[in-house]
Amino acid sequence: MNKFHNMKKALVIDDEKRTRNFITMLIRSFGLDIEVVGQAESVVSALSAIKKHKPDLIFLDIQMPDGTGFDVLKALDNKNFEVIFITAHEEFAIKAIKFSALDYILKPIDPDELKSALVNALASMSLKREESQFSALQSNLQPSQKRKLVLKTQESVFVIEMDDIIRCEADKNYTFFHLKNKKKILVSRTLKEYETLLSSYHFYRIQQSHLVNLNYVDRYDKFDGGSVIMKDGSAVPLSSAKKELFFQLLENM
Repeated sequence: MNKFHNMKKALVIDDEKRTRNFITMLIRSFGLDIEVVGQAESVVSALSAIKKHKPDLIFLDIQMPDGTGFDVLKALDNKNFEVIFITAHEEFAIKAIKFSALDYILKPIDPDELKSALVNALASMSLKREESQFSALQSNLQPSQKRKLVLKTQESVFVIEMDDIIRCEADKNYTFFHLKNKKKILVSRTLKEYETLLSSYHFYRIQQSHLVNLNYVDRYDKFDGGSVIMKDGSAVPLSSAKKELFFQLLENM
């Protein structure tokens, strides 16, 4: 059988030639089933390279001379490829990418980070690519829009409004999302990651395994060491170390 039969095609899009060549060289050195078939340095050249090569994966720089990597995605109707963003430090953009459950690597490029992003992307290629993630990203990039959180499970991709999350519960390296409509979604990411992402949106980790949406707190019960009762009736123990800040946050809302 042809050894290139299962090779996946990658495009490296970045305005710095040095970065493009470095990523290309690293990908070759990893010995994975992926081959760089082309490079581009701007929005215009990226669109023509994508059209020409029909890649399975694109490395996409955010800041380019004639626009952004997000403009590239916006201009394409069919986004049937995986994306790994390349960014220097755009805090706002990184948050939007994380909310949309998409991947990114930081400049200067760290070989281990690149390899790990690549391995994840290759694993995701076997799943159906979801347009909903990209539309959530476009929405998350608008400062005036409410954030949407993308949750990827083994079977599906869910786009969730922040107001629909009552609480998040840790289960080892997994997180259960308890939603307003009584739905439960299990995601293979840690509660710590979601705590970092959601803490500036009225979410607070009231004990080791629970992150709650403060908008859904109904009351505090003093029995049995103290529990926070949520509006869906669930009771979550409140850690004594978190008590003071918890009440402060509630008062300031």
